[in-house]
Amino acid sequence: MGMTMTQKILAAHAGLDEVKAGDLIEAKIDFTFGNDISGPVAIEVFEKEGFTKVFDNTKVAMILDHNTPCKDIKSAELCAICRRFAKEQNLKHFYDVGCMGVEHAIIPEKGMVGPGDCVIGADSHTCTYGALGAFSTGIGSTDLAGAMATGQTWFKVPQAIKVVLTGKKPEYVSGKDVIIHLIGIIGVDGARYMSIEFAGEGVKELSIDDRFTIANMAIEAGGKNGIFPVDEITMEYVNGRFDREIKVYEADEDAEYEQVVEIDLSTLKPTVAMPFLPGNAKTVDEVKGIHIDQVIIGSCTNGRISDMRIAAEVLKGKKVADGVRCIVIPATQDIYMQCINEGLTQIFVEAGCAVSTPTCGPCLGGHMGVLAAGERAVTTTNRNFVGRMGHETSEIILASPAVAAASAIAGCLASPEEV
Repeated sequence: MGMTMTQKILAAHAGLDEVKAGDLIEAKIDFTFGNDISGPVAIEVFEKEGFTKVFDNTKVAMILDHNTPCKDIKSAELCAICRRFAKEQNLKHFYDVGCMGVEHAIIPEKGMVGPGDCVIGADSHTCTYGALGAFSTGIGSTDLAGAMATGQTWFKVPQAIKVVLTGKKPEYVSGKDVIIHLIGIIGVDGARYMSIEFAGEGVKELSIDDRFTIANMAIEAGGKNGIFPVDEITMEYVNGRFDREIKVYEADEDAEYEQVVEIDLSTLKPTVAMPFLPGNAKTVDEVKGIHIDQVIIGSCTNGRISDMRIAAEVLKGKKVADGVRCIVIPATQDIYMQCINEGLTQIFVEAGCAVSTPTCGPCLGGHMGVLAAGERAVTTTNRNFVGRMGHETSEIILASPAVAAASAIAGCLASPEEV
């Protein structure tokens, strides 16, 4: 029986000729990392177990992004633990205020991961790097401690779902619309502990940023990882960034999939996830007009430069509606600078938006946009669970940057064609 793309990567890193779904394996990892929430727990375990040195100081990273710049004393203390550890271990990849970015944006941007890699991180959205043809998945802080020390970890080889993409995307349809549509089909547990593997002619219609967004939200369908084939778009992105050997894996023609889902991109419309699940998918046409109080444009899902550009295109020459707060968060310092150089920041400010330094902040209800009781937000983040962004009676609608920007202008959920 043939192997999927994910299975081939895992077999190679386990030193095996083949693996099959359900196998328990021990595999070498190419890169691992923690942040200011997960990192301190991993560091405590690392030191409690008597480890004194990470396995490779170029392959372990600490990125302070969740509650930074620090919102309170507790977050400051957690960051201090990470700073101390990074200095003691001489970590090549340590990113703090002023040079940091949201981890799942800055890691590929700085070339820390690439095609064929096996990557684990103590954050559930580590699956983002499947956009580059890597196997990447989230782990717990205890597993991170072991991985930092040994350079390896264990996996249960996942089954797989194949998503075949065809057709061309209409205007204002992006990777966010694709993944919300997919989760709406299979459900938030439809890919539980499975690899979601994308294929088909429609893949070439997706930019690398679209792919990052889609892979990022594989976890919202319960996926172990999401992964895209390596093509010219992938190589264009990694060339000049990634300096390790590039390894390209392809699924065998006779690879076994638990399910095959076909999506014709040409049939999609701007799509949102209504409260309180990412799988509660509705086209904007079905739910437009719902009152909102806040808009967030940013996060590890949609804080990249293409997201900033489309938001600015919609907002240019217009104003955020009275009574609506619109917060724009470029995901890295480089993206922040691009926004300034391209005049996007001026567009945002003139429209009445607040522009923040890179941070996860509001996505997890941390800071820079926490919701009060009864408030509703349209946001480009990845989760809309009860209480995710603040009070338990607040509501989150997940959307693309184009829809989020249009909604900020309209003062209600709106499609970009309407503003």
